[in-house]
Amino acid sequence: MQAIRGATTVSENTIEAMREAVIELLNELEGRNQLHPTDIISVTFSVTKDLDATFPAAIARSRPFWDNVPMLDVQQMHVEGSLKRCIRFLVHAYLPVSAPIYHIYLRHAASLRPDWSLPQQLESSKQALKSKI
Repeated sequence: MQAIRGATTVSENTIEAMREAVIELLNELEGRNQLHPTDIISVTFSVTKDLDATFPAAIARSRPFWDNVPMLDVQQMHVEGSLKRCIRFLVHAYLPVSAPIYHIYLRHAASLRPDWSLPQQLESSKQALKSKI
């Protein structure tokens, strides 16, 4: 069992903006980690207090094979000055121990974990490829 973290932000508190961001986040989760929803044990979504248009789990549940994944939506603890309109997840999944784990931090959430943000992951992958050549 492995744990994968991720986060993104939305431009406004609307169902449409949240749907777009959650779908983008889950697409990256599945694609970068070669993860199929049937391998997911559970997902916890958290949202900042300024997001209440819809539940991220409801968006995820509408995706193929996600309807049987146990999911929970919670409100992120509010800390003054923290990132606004942010959706986070913690995914537990069955993945081989040797499989690389790609934590997904998109949009303004990349500032939360710059060491795990997608542009840096892509850059480190390019460097690793160059060193093999």
